[in-house]
Amino acid sequence: MNKSPAIGAATLALLAGAAQPSAARADSWSAWSAAWAASPQAPATGFTPNWSQEGFSRQVVRVTQGGDRIRIRLSNAYGTSPLVVTGATVARTGAGAALRPHSVRELTFGGRRSVSIPAHGELRSDAAGLTVDRLDPVTVTLYFAGTTGPATFHAQGFTDTYRAEGDHRADVSGGAFGASSQSWYYLSGVEVGGRSTGDGIALLGDSITDGFGSTPGTNRRYSDALAERTGRPVVNAGIGGNLVLNDSAWYGERATARFGRDVLDQPGVGTVVVLEGLNDIGFSEVRKGPVPQPTYVPAPVVSSAELIAGYRELIRQAHSRGLTAVGATLLPFKGSDHWGAHAARVSDEVNDWIRTSGAFDAVVDFDKALASKSDPDRLAPAYDSGDALHPDDAGYRVMARALAEVL
Repeated sequence: MNKSPAIGAATLALLAGAAQPSAARADSWSAWSAAWAASPQAPATGFTPNWSQEGFSRQVVRVTQGGDRIRIRLSNAYGTSPLVVTGATVARTGAGAALRPHSVRELTFGGRRSVSIPAHGELRSDAAGLTVDRLDPVTVTLYFAGTTGPATFHAQGFTDTYRAEGDHRADVSGGAFGASSQSWYYLSGVEVGGRSTGDGIALLGDSITDGFGSTPGTNRRYSDALAERTGRPVVNAGIGGNLVLNDSAWYGERATARFGRDVLDQPGVGTVVVLEGLNDIGFSEVRKGPVPQPTYVPAPVVSSAELIAGYRELIRQAHSRGLTAVGATLLPFKGSDHWGAHAARVSDEVNDWIRTSGAFDAVVDFDKALASKSDPDRLAPAYDSGDALHPDDAGYRVMARALAEVL
């Protein structure tokens, strides 16, 4: 690891976790909108490659809000030592790893090209002058002169990220980027300025929100479909396997703990949609199966009362910052590895509570929208990606349509 350069005062001011913006930066904060996000995960996730080599990555994301300036958010949340970023650029996307000519902008951090992010820290770059439109793809290139060690990353991005050896920040051809994966590394957010509306939507969830079962590389998650349908900025705060009540080495910190970082710290967001809990009640059923599944740990038997208490905590956090909290019913899952007598009963109790308690400001009934007509405990065949648990592209479009109707 290279020796860390000194961090300027401007950069230190950006090394925030999930704190509310101070009054001193309120005007600047309100001028920005979160246009894309990926919730950070620990590198212990072993089912997805975790790059920790020199050179590193070119990452393509699609922004859901336009603007005339852009900045990125980098996370070293799960690093155990400082992360030295030698340099970074942002550009409009060409084909694959290529960039559109004349669109490359060098990013700085507190006025410096190179910066050190402390262990467990994060930062935002300075603003770069790059005009982007809603639903434009943009490419962020990160260069590390030394090895990084295991990376804070988002395991399942369902889109290609590219790696090259050496410094290719301004290389528009993309020809050097020979390796690829489908994870995002260190990049946890892209924010745009100049057209902030303050009506952004954050989707908090697990693998269904993350987009498992959608066609990779095509932006067909339900978050993508929602942005296309509503025209509003949408940030995806899903993590595959995530739990409301318990941390997991494989599937991220519990929702009640990461809510501040992944939802409240997103500028311009006014609404959060909560779709979580199926793993809390289903992991214990998976653990009963004939083949041991060490990734599904912890897997306590969770009651509806415990899960509802978790929902109430998420609602409390949302309301403490003035966000509208939308509750989503759990999708049908009969026939999946999460199904069992206990999980079936608790999901019914939880869905009844979401529909009738009035605790959420609004409710979207995904359970009914995607249920089979012949067996309402099952996903409709037309919406099933094949595992009786995750929707396919058509199912995600139905979810977006149902949600748009209640927003």
